[in-house]
Amino acid sequence: MRIAIAGATGRVGVPAVEIARARGHDVVALTRSDGVDLVTGAGADAALGGVDVVIDVTHHETRSTRRSVDFFTAVTTTLLDAEVRAGVRHHIALSIVGIDGQSSGYYAGKLAQEAAVQAGPVPWTLLRATQFHEFAGQIWEVASVGPVHLAPRMRTQPIAAREVASHLVDLAEGRPRGRARDLAGPHEESLVAMVRAYGRAIGRPATRWRVPAVSLPGAFGRWQRDGSALPGPDATLGEQTFAEWVEETRAAR
Repeated sequence: MRIAIAGATGRVGVPAVEIARARGHDVVALTRSDGVDLVTGAGADAALGGVDVVIDVTHHETRSTRRSVDFFTAVTTTLLDAEVRAGVRHHIALSIVGIDGQSSGYYAGKLAQEAAVQAGPVPWTLLRATQFHEFAGQIWEVASVGPVHLAPRMRTQPIAAREVASHLVDLAEGRPRGRARDLAGPHEESLVAMVRAYGRAIGRPATRWRVPAVSLPGAFGRWQRDGSALPGPDATLGEQTFAEWVEETRAAR
């Protein structure tokens, strides 16, 4: 099977490429370094020649609602149009658990992506996953002022990015199924505790940093705290716990 992966250099894309190739699939990376611009469409037609399935795990780091919506709408439209011309039979998109009703920021873009996929001409599968274990590291890095690392109060059920990648390849090997069952990690976690554990894992002396818990305001803050980001009872659960990932991170340093 010939599988094209959009976002092949990202956190999920890299292991998805490795896993698909290890299973014997012919993998095409849809990246700018490979001559494909997914916003303008340049190079997309040539790259998708002979492709059976496209997996879209593109990411755009922004807090701007407009930029997020514009990016995901443009990329999805570009991919679907090129897939029709190339005869691609299956489009798979990765989204996020619990984002229904979100109208701002990054999540608004993901909802726009979902809507474009569902209204598009290519048979599709949509997988929503919870935050990755690596989310703790992202918060550690971006929400910091000197030795203070702010951690939003949030209920989450994080999953290993590699397990998400493996599940996406599983879906690529099957038929289009519309909304797939949500995918989540094995246990609910506190994001505050996750960020603190990450700080210890990377070897930062606890006497040199603090991680105060903060409650973000408004509807988004309530969404984080009230369990809306958690999977439903019918979700597929991964195997690696956050604690195991932390030990893996510690050992790798």
